[in-house]
Amino acid sequence: MIGIVWGQPPSAVPSSAARQGVDLVIPNEVRNLLLPAQVADASITSGTRPDATIPAMTRLTLVLFLTTFLTAQSAPVVEITAEPHHHQTFANDQVRVYNAELPPHAETLMHWHRHDYIYVTLGASEVVNTVQGKDPVTVKLQDGQTGFLPGNFAHQARNLRDQPFRIVNIELLQDDKLRASSAKWDEDRGLDILHGGTKEILFVKDTVRASEIELQPGGTAPMPATAFLLVAVSDLRLEAADKPRNAPRSAWDSIDQKSGDSYWPPTGSLHALTNTGHHPAKFVTLEFH
Repeated sequence: MIGIVWGQPPSAVPSSAARQGVDLVIPNEVRNLLLPAQVADASITSGTRPDATIPAMTRLTLVLFLTTFLTAQSAPVVEITAEPHHHQTFANDQVRVYNAELPPHAETLMHWHRHDYIYVTLGASEVVNTVQGKDPVTVKLQDGQTGFLPGNFAHQARNLRDQPFRIVNIELLQDDKLRASSAKWDEDRGLDILHGGTKEILFVKDTVRASEIELQPGGTAPMPATAFLLVAVSDLRLEAADKPRNAPRSAWDSIDQKSGDSYWPPTGSLHALTNTGHHPAKFVTLEFH
């Protein structure tokens, strides 16, 4: 919200060689992948010749091995919509939200991110992130960690933990337009102490301002006047804090969400929110000019 760079594939083994009973050539890169026992059984010859031969009795085993190896090399890169661990949970003209959950020690398919995106992690995690064409990198992430990544790359993620890896990816569908925008925020970093909580501006990317808000029970936070997306890091029970006592209530006055849920209220409909739950509330807002 990450595959192994194999490099150039080994030379394919001609199918006619297997049929005609001739010795097969093991390329060096494949020979290095064979288990020691397999190498010994193959009776690899030594000398100055860079490649080695094997007798006919192991020919079929090698052909099967090479078939599997070459299949792995040519595994297709899928669109994020075809990656089975990613599920679209919200979309409008500005964003497309995918919630991904990876079981313990599982991995995603190599998949594309066509747009710039912002991610929010749910729970502490450790993953191997492999960007296509680069070496794998092990990444440790904290609960609620929020970041930005420019799009147009493919990657694969493998979960190293015994717990599911959960992440929310928010694609910025207008990224080309946003990058060219000259709009500026009055603040792009900062920490505000609120009544019963805090609000920290994390960063501004593609003119989208990301902030993290934490509220104790009874705490209140002001909401953006512009369009914004709210992503629940913890379970949330929030109420509009600035409604007159006798004012009619609307569907937007209460937010009751589970961790990972996303919420896009009508612009200007919420001025402040109070945590009416019994536990601390933690969420991220993404503000759009």
